[in-house]
Amino acid sequence: MTKASDLPAPPCAEQRPHSYERHGRHIEDPYSWLKDPSYPKVDDPEVLGYLKAENDYFEAAMAPHRPLVETLFQEMRARLKEDESSVPIRNGDWLYWWAFRPGAQYRTWYRKPAGGGAEQILLDEATEAEGSDYYKLGAMAVSPDGSLAAIQIDDDGSERFKLRIRDIAAGTDIETVTEVGIGAPVWASDGKAIVFTEVNENWRSYRARLHRLGRPASEDQTLYEETEDAGFSVDVSRSQDRSLIFISAGDNASNEVRFVPAGDPEAPPTLIAPRMAKRLYSVDAAHGRLWILTNDEHVNFRLAEADPARPGEWKTLIPGSDRVYLTGLTSYRDHLAIAARVDGLDQLLLRNYSGEERRLPFREASYSAAFTGNPDYAPEAYRLTYSSMVTPTTVYDYHPADQRLEVLKVQEIPSGYDPALYATERHLVQARDGERIPVSLVYRKDRRQKGGNLFLYAYGAYGHAIPPGFSTSRISLLDRGYVFAIAHIRGGDDLGYQWYLDGKLDKRTNTFNDFVDTAKGLIGLGFTQAGRIAIEGGSAGGELMGAVINSDPALWGAVVADVPFVDVLNTMLDDSLPLTPGEWPEWGNPITDKAAFDTIRSYSPYDNVKAQAYPPLLITGGLNDPRVTYWEPAKWAAKLRATKTDDNLLLLKINMGAGHGGKSGRWEQLREVAEAYAFVLTQMDD
Repeated sequence: MTKASDLPAPPCAEQRPHSYERHGRHIEDPYSWLKDPSYPKVDDPEVLGYLKAENDYFEAAMAPHRPLVETLFQEMRARLKEDESSVPIRNGDWLYWWAFRPGAQYRTWYRKPAGGGAEQILLDEATEAEGSDYYKLGAMAVSPDGSLAAIQIDDDGSERFKLRIRDIAAGTDIETVTEVGIGAPVWASDGKAIVFTEVNENWRSYRARLHRLGRPASEDQTLYEETEDAGFSVDVSRSQDRSLIFISAGDNASNEVRFVPAGDPEAPPTLIAPRMAKRLYSVDAAHGRLWILTNDEHVNFRLAEADPARPGEWKTLIPGSDRVYLTGLTSYRDHLAIAARVDGLDQLLLRNYSGEERRLPFREASYSAAFTGNPDYAPEAYRLTYSSMVTPTTVYDYHPADQRLEVLKVQEIPSGYDPALYATERHLVQARDGERIPVSLVYRKDRRQKGGNLFLYAYGAYGHAIPPGFSTSRISLLDRGYVFAIAHIRGGDDLGYQWYLDGKLDKRTNTFNDFVDTAKGLIGLGFTQAGRIAIEGGSAGGELMGAVINSDPALWGAVVADVPFVDVLNTMLDDSLPLTPGEWPEWGNPITDKAAFDTIRSYSPYDNVKAQAYPPLLITGGLNDPRVTYWEPAKWAAKLRATKTDDNLLLLKINMGAGHGGKSGRWEQLREVAEAYAFVLTQMDD
């Protein structure tokens, strides 16, 4: 195990006096200067100098382990098909798919006539990305006549997308619609106009615009602009029957939806139902009706329908249920495709318009399954994906006419994979308040040791469930004797929407307690022991990492905190930051609410660093990250260095040309996983 004393002295960020008073509390923040005053531009020489010093220290610490990183990287790469491709799917008169060329970092997107004919290249990401440190395709929407594509590109990780219109046959861009787009654009029915959303200077998606091709941007029409609530984001989508364009505005707790005819997008938008505290709803359209999922009458949502002429009058079709959590809905010509979760497991249902339902069959006790979206309104079969922690991802078409699941593709693992060598289990462990927390595990049968090493992962926020799916990278840990576990803690919606509500706002600490109690429960079941548990979480999951190393540092053998949201109090007090107003329904508003201030202050990882021994820690961040700004991990690392009492390794790596998701190329992303795993393996090595 590499110790800090084995290396040159780590960077030491200067402490500069900075304090403030809120709600009668005095807060000291000596690393506040690491937030560049010119943000989002970062050009302060002292800030950049500190980040460079941390990156240099990271490289020095990892230098002895580069052979292991390379070994892990080559293992992981060998499990991925170099020329991986998607299964073609029909959209109108065309079949669409993507493929990687051997060795390529990025996809190439193709299509060919459904009736037969030569393939065409829609977009070659690898060519587009040449010369760029970062490249991300945000969205691509083909016009109704198939001649044009609206393409969103982010070339620096800032998630401010350039929206361009491409002539598919010529392979050239004919105009730029906006430099600050976000989300997926939607075509009008005639293919001569496009509806899109933009972010403002605070990186908030605040308005929906209509652009007519060939006209200057100055003539673009604003269809809707959010002026009432700075925390509401604006989004656009299209109904599955292509008749309506939806414009939604909302945050994590409430929303409202409007629609305009896709054939007449300049018509005044029709509001379906006004925003209401703690009410969420989503909408699709088919057969001249609106189909609505909403939590207005039951926490686990109900399915309703409405007449577009009276869109606020909702008639229940499927009432809310304590056991069945409705999570998604798409209205096709013949069926409503309904996604649900029962006892934490995905359920996929097809319901015809007479009310008859059929649940698609899956046999494993623990798995992940999802409808993956048919572009066509009237498909002959419904596309879905399935995997488990031991079963590679499988793509199916479900044929309702003969109730048949057709296997279209099973994920190939070129270097070989024998599922019989591995086992998956699902356990319920008891939390300190009596709740039972599900945990999904996978291990290699012949290499698992009682009380051995365990890698525990969780997220626990925003109602985002972590499914028990398949990972090829994970095999590198399993083959080295690790048990890999996913804790389905409160804050996610794994066991229903109430499971999410019980991990937010004033109940936030349930999330941290659940994670700690899951670890202790797995120790009690003999899977591991204190100090032999590696943990990882990113973004809000990075906040989780910060909280549990403050509360229970001796449990963990190594910690990976990716783009961690750890300076929670200061961020939630700064309403000029991109996401802050929209985050108050999740964390609370400490500006106006003293109770929220005290609650956040009680767990905010940065504010609760203390003089104690901490486990080895790898922290990552992105200079251009608009979600978790770079100074959060930087300030946290600086404070930990100055405060902790141990000699364990603490590394900070800031991607200087990337954002929230890290590197953009598939091999660069894989190498970052290999670095994280190498850090864990070397720190857990006796």
